[in-house]
Amino acid sequence: MTLGQAQALMTAPGQKFEMEEIDIRGVRTRVWKGAPPHLAFLIQASRAYGDRLFTIHEDERVTFEANFRAVAHLATKLRAMGVGKGDRVALAMRNTPEWPVIFFAAVSIGAILVPLNAWWTGGELDYGLRDSGSKILFVDGERLARLQKRLGGLPDLQRTIVSRWEGALPEGVDRLEELIGAPNDWAGLPDIALPAEPTLAPEDDATIFYTSGTTGSPKGALGTHRNLCTNIMSGGYAAARSFLRRGEMPPEPQPRTGLMVIPLFHVTACSASLMGTVAAGNTVVFMRKWDPVQAMEIIQREKVNLTGGVPTIAWQLLEHPDRHKYDLSSLEAIAYGGAPSAPELVKRIYTEFGALPGNGWGMTETMATVTSHSSEDYLNRPTSAGPPVPVADLKIMDADGAREMPSGEVGELWAKGPMIVKGYWNKPEATAECFRDGWVRTGDLAKLDEEGFLYIVDRAKDMIIRGGENIYSSEVEDVLYAHPAVTDCALIGIPHKTLGEEPAAVVHLAPGMYATEAELQAWVRERLAIFKTPVAIRFVSETLPRNANGKILKKDLKALFVEEAAA
Repeated sequence: MTLGQAQALMTAPGQKFEMEEIDIRGVRTRVWKGAPPHLAFLIQASRAYGDRLFTIHEDERVTFEANFRAVAHLATKLRAMGVGKGDRVALAMRNTPEWPVIFFAAVSIGAILVPLNAWWTGGELDYGLRDSGSKILFVDGERLARLQKRLGGLPDLQRTIVSRWEGALPEGVDRLEELIGAPNDWAGLPDIALPAEPTLAPEDDATIFYTSGTTGSPKGALGTHRNLCTNIMSGGYAAARSFLRRGEMPPEPQPRTGLMVIPLFHVTACSASLMGTVAAGNTVVFMRKWDPVQAMEIIQREKVNLTGGVPTIAWQLLEHPDRHKYDLSSLEAIAYGGAPSAPELVKRIYTEFGALPGNGWGMTETMATVTSHSSEDYLNRPTSAGPPVPVADLKIMDADGAREMPSGEVGELWAKGPMIVKGYWNKPEATAECFRDGWVRTGDLAKLDEEGFLYIVDRAKDMIIRGGENIYSSEVEDVLYAHPAVTDCALIGIPHKTLGEEPAAVVHLAPGMYATEAELQAWVRERLAIFKTPVAIRFVSETLPRNANGKILKKDLKALFVEEAAA
């Protein structure tokens, strides 16, 4: 079945994925007609799953009913603290059962939840709190330790609440456990309703997710209830489409167990994964910190069906020498976003795990999913990010943003749809630069094929220009990844006196494998134009440094080539 046939069948009037066209900030936009109207509705509806497990974290197991009771109690406490519609509530902690409770408690009463990057230093957390003007802060012990000396200097912050803190409390800080108990206690909380919600509308503000901030200060992307609820339908549509594409009727959804190893403060985890988990009644298992052996133990013990996050995770599972010691047969899908993957990875997930690979394209400014790519479509087009979901539009524009490029040509990717955020918090100039008439300028260099499948070729700022010739890093990285010894790599530009810059690579090899610089250079030279061959390759013992959403921090790698640049 073609994409068009599948879409026509699934979005027909009266069908689950029916669409309608409405005005969003003055722009006619297609939306999912059956999407939840807001997040309070979503968490209320999830109560129907009752005693089904929602979150698992080490020895903590929380049912949907217990989770809802904790949400209702915390929402009531927040209302009593004076938190109202539009107030910002910040959340800085690891993935634990408390995270979704705090998230839904805040957004259900109309507050704006601000997930802060748990990897940030005290100074960076201070920036996020000041920039957002957060009134209430929820932290775990590690984040409190980083922020403790700064709390008194934050002008908007009225109250700090900590979970999992051992020892005496710092002055002015309250324990979350004194408000709602510990996760294993939530089932015993009295049954109370969510506070009478303010009038919540789909376009009301719900979240401020900060961009990864690889250059300059992070910007807060202001998201709406509709942005997050759109992803629920988009994910369901993409899953059902895979069955139709292979000529099968989509089955009724069955509860699945997922291992979440990426942080919830990123839209891939929170929007693309957690929202669908709540809607579908799935179980999510949290890990304190990524470790491939612990991950395999969890997959075996909890019979995990779904995992992923970024390509590195899949590589580390595939390449681990002890993989054969664990029963990983429950895995049905390994999906990821945030970073491109090698075609070899796509094939190996299918052939070695018997699982279907999946990826997609999105960004903080699109609240995650704009395209979705999985199953046979992904196996057949392993370098694509898939087609856009039906409520999204994509176009490829020239560098000036004045002319739309024809199919197959590379330009800047623009995206439009109900998942696009309102703009940047308190940054009108940056908003005007990036958001235009419902479209967001992504900064990604991409192309679309005749069927509408998206191919990301590079970030505009990462493209290497050697003597006037464009070198897209993903093209060279894909060739390096295809070498049997390479499991992680990045192409960067290093200065050159006459050419401007030249390509260089940083490579991490698989355990027990060996390759030389000359061997890898010859490998690339045989497959690509000679000017694309890295002039230097540096080998590192660990996987490459990444930010929280899986993007390699290429600026951190340039120091490896300082000597060559100076020479």
